[in-house]
Amino acid sequence: MTIRLYNSKTNQKEDFMPLEAGKVGIYCCGPTVYNYIHLGNARPLVVFDTIRRYFTYRGYKVNFVQNFTDVDDKIINRSHDENITAEAVTQKYIAAYFEDSGKLNVLKADTHPKVTEHMSEIIKMIEDIIANGHAYVAEGDVYFSVHSLESYGELSGRNIEDMRAGARVIPGDIKRDPMDFALWKAAKPGEPCWQSPWGEGRPGWHIECSAMSCKYLGETFDIHGGGQDLIFPHHENEIAQSKAAHGGDFARYWLHNGFITINEEKMSKSLGNFFLLRDILAKFPGDVVRYYLLATHYRSPIDFSDDKLHAAAKSLERIRNSQRLLKEYAARAAAGDATITALCDGARAAFIEAMDDDFNTALAISEIFNFCRELNSAIAAETLTKADVELATALFGEFDAVLGMINEPEEEKQDGREEALLQLIIKIRGEARATKNWAVADAIRDGLKEIGIAIEDTPNGARWKNI
Repeated sequence: MTIRLYNSKTNQKEDFMPLEAGKVGIYCCGPTVYNYIHLGNARPLVVFDTIRRYFTYRGYKVNFVQNFTDVDDKIINRSHDENITAEAVTQKYIAAYFEDSGKLNVLKADTHPKVTEHMSEIIKMIEDIIANGHAYVAEGDVYFSVHSLESYGELSGRNIEDMRAGARVIPGDIKRDPMDFALWKAAKPGEPCWQSPWGEGRPGWHIECSAMSCKYLGETFDIHGGGQDLIFPHHENEIAQSKAAHGGDFARYWLHNGFITINEEKMSKSLGNFFLLRDILAKFPGDVVRYYLLATHYRSPIDFSDDKLHAAAKSLERIRNSQRLLKEYAARAAAGDATITALCDGARAAFIEAMDDDFNTALAISEIFNFCRELNSAIAAETLTKADVELATALFGEFDAVLGMINEPEEEKQDGREEALLQLIIKIRGEARATKNWAVADAIRDGLKEIGIAIEDTPNGARWKNI
């Protein structure tokens, strides 16, 4: 089977054909580290972490690069607000990024390049763009000449002349054309700056990703990813810079995730309708937030509310309960040959088919529910062998390796004393039922329910599950 993905550049699904057999290079735009990340920032982190995991699962050797923008006006403003250096700001929020993304089970990239550590590569690329006639120097600034590149607009589908007609002309602007954008900005008093052939200054926003992706993945690589909001101007300008410097294709496939909305309006810091991820994580476990983000196809919008996260928690718990039933059954499973090989093989194939179709995590999760339903029936029928338990447990592990939230995190599992206490309470309730002391039995059942634990009475004894 072939992985098919939706290429934003061609607006259609295409068979994935890597530049080098068995390998895939992926660049995903990371955060500008001047604040804690919000839920809208978290979606591409989870989406492209899952895509990376799936390529690994399918046998590819993945080189995954995600940058940190650590030079920006917002960082400088934050340093003034907090009365610390720009470097201290970025260190603070990079550490916070790893703390928050780690709770979502997002794996660290193979490389996390920072702008401040790649000035030589950025300056060299700008020099190449100037030498090739696509940029010019103006009073210490360097601007990309958009009109010099005939293919400009190929990703976003925008027409230069239409954009120029709507562009605002700023009095005193030193650009030759209002559509031109900065590759290098001359230093201003009190700002971080670096020496360059054009004087002291710092890079524009777009050039950093072009330079760093080239260093770690080559002039042409497989996949470039990010949110839909980056298509224009950021990704459009990345393509322009890279073509102007090197020619070639730059990234061959462009993947963009949809927005998170609040009452159907895009979540963003500029609109003030954003929720910091760490505030959400204070109310909901990271695996629940990850489930919520993956339960919708990555290109579709997701509307945010606490109710939707509560629903995600209940859905994830259904999968966890199947795993608990399986673990409980393992203690009484008989030896023998596997009887659910076909069930597991079919579930695996359905999962792969869903993920092969443009990483359709929503459909993949529904296939896991189908598997859980069949598995629960087999457990109830008492037909599984120890070999079956091993097969099913391993398959849950495969699902978790891709989605990163199927298995219960170790730190969230009850420790031995908590489990023993719960079993003791269930035993006392069982003894009360045996002596027809229904008042005590019902009080225990109702009390456990109030703290989110349901007791089910089965022919094999009482069992508990989270609700």
